Amino acid sequence: QVQLVESGGGLVQAGGSLRLSCVVSGSIFNLMGWYRQAPGKQRELVAIMSSGGTSNYADSAKGRFTISRDNAKNTVYLQMNSLKPEDTAVYYCNARPHWGGNNYWGQGTQVTVSS
Repeated sequence: QVQLVESGGGLVQAGGSLRLSCVVSGSIFNLMGWYRQAPGKQRELVAIMSSGGTSNYADSAKGRFTISRDNAKNTVYLQMNSLKPEDTAVYYCNARPHWGGNNYWGQGTQVTVSS
């Protein structure tokens, strides 16, 4: 009964900002984060964070995106600033109990950045 529900996607102009949210229910996960997939490309990691607060970012996200989580609410966020057209993709919330554990995915939320 694990469920991940994303929100916050939309259409923005280059240089704008969006904040994505993902509420996870049904289990507790050490690792939570965000992936994205553009048409014709493989799904790629954007940012992840452990329950202890350790985070990793894709090079393309460093300095522009910030991941955070509220463990009490089992919610993970992605603040995206200085958005670029190349950030356009479907963004998927991801959760797993550990690096070798099963992946759980949200249905995705579309982020479109216009020039």
